[in-house]
Amino acid sequence: MKEKIVMPLWTCCLFIVVMNTTMFNVSLPVIIRDLQITSDLGSWVISSYSIGYALSTVIYSRLSDRIPVRKLVTVGLLILGCSSVLGLFAHNFALLLTTRILQSAGAGVMAGLGLVIASRYIPVERRGAALALISSGSAMAFGLGPIVGGLISEYMGWNGLFAITVLVLLALPVLLYFLPRETVNKEQPFDLTGALLTIVNATTLLVAITQRSWIWLVIGIVSLATHILYIRKARLPFVNPQVFRTPGFTRLIIIGFCVLVVNLGNLFLMPLVLADLYHRSALAIGLLIAPGAIISAFCTRYVGRWIDRYGNMRFMLIGQCMLAAVLVLFMLGLDQSALIITGGYVFFSPALSASMASLNNEASRVLPRNQIGSGMGLLQLIQFFGGSVSVAVCGLLLHAIPGVTLQEAYHVVYGCLLVVCLISLGLTLWHSKATSVSNRDLTYVPSGR
Repeated sequence: MKEKIVMPLWTCCLFIVVMNTTMFNVSLPVIIRDLQITSDLGSWVISSYSIGYALSTVIYSRLSDRIPVRKLVTVGLLILGCSSVLGLFAHNFALLLTTRILQSAGAGVMAGLGLVIASRYIPVERRGAALALISSGSAMAFGLGPIVGGLISEYMGWNGLFAITVLVLLALPVLLYFLPRETVNKEQPFDLTGALLTIVNATTLLVAITQRSWIWLVIGIVSLATHILYIRKARLPFVNPQVFRTPGFTRLIIIGFCVLVVNLGNLFLMPLVLADLYHRSALAIGLLIAPGAIISAFCTRYVGRWIDRYGNMRFMLIGQCMLAAVLVLFMLGLDQSALIITGGYVFFSPALSASMASLNNEASRVLPRNQIGSGMGLLQLIQFFGGSVSVAVCGLLLHAIPGVTLQEAYHVVYGCLLVVCLISLGLTLWHSKATSVSNRDLTYVPSGR
């Protein structure tokens, strides 16, 4: 494999895929106004992509054990590119939502297979640099996404955002030429039933929350119970139950869920606050949010070194304490000045990067080597599901609280995010203490016979 060509091009495609979320965040107020929909419906533009992206990421990763990477890349990028062409003509909410779901079904191929091709075809002595390059693509997408989204929405309209993701079709022939040719591994089964049940679980529960439907909630619970029974009988299930028996991993899953609830909830709320309370344009919103994301991208290159030097738990605690402090600032002072959002996000975004990097590193540390693939995939799925639920619930709460103005509703919703952050911080303290006790027990050597 020509890694000097494949990895930079892969990073560019991943940059576009990740930016496809942040671009729509800053353009969401314009979409809501143009399509004349409510905030809770508008939240589906973000949450549908997030949950679909998470599900497809895990599915592509698991399929790579059986199906050649070149075929998966072809399918994924064609789905993403062609659905983006459709999005250029999406002038109603139904077509827009359909397009975003189709986009997410293809987008996961870049995140899901980046680690796979690096692990398979790049020597250990150069693998770290390759993975760092991929990570930098994601970090820069969060930094430039708000500016790009604001510019395009301001001068081309929000449908123009889909033109960016069409560009992945240009990369496809080059990737197919330089990616290695593999054969189908028929001996490695893929649990299609388990994958479908996972999709049904995530979708029905999300619909139940957003629609406040008891019927969908019952369907979601029944599908979840069915999936649990299936996992107990399946030989190689899509969701590996062994990971839940790893000490501390369940705590890390809940922490990851909470952190993504806080992150995507805040990314959903900030553009709406700037549009509703300060009447900023999409371009102005992007420029106000971008400094924090750019600083976070700059810090990414140092965070990994600091975590290796000082440990995961220290940065998980520091990061979440900073997140909580910023949420307190937003809850109490977001109506004082638009610069409160800018200044707060300058600290929020790097704190989030530190929290997520140390969390993922801690998860890879506690998982046995033979469970890292399935465990990390499950962790990513739960994290993105948390973000999707957060966006949907925040959209509902803005219009579902009786007797309060929209300005007061923003304070309440930020208060809810603060509660979630404090729960996550408490679990992190618990995990830190449990880890210290476990390490002390392992190093203790009893005297005598």
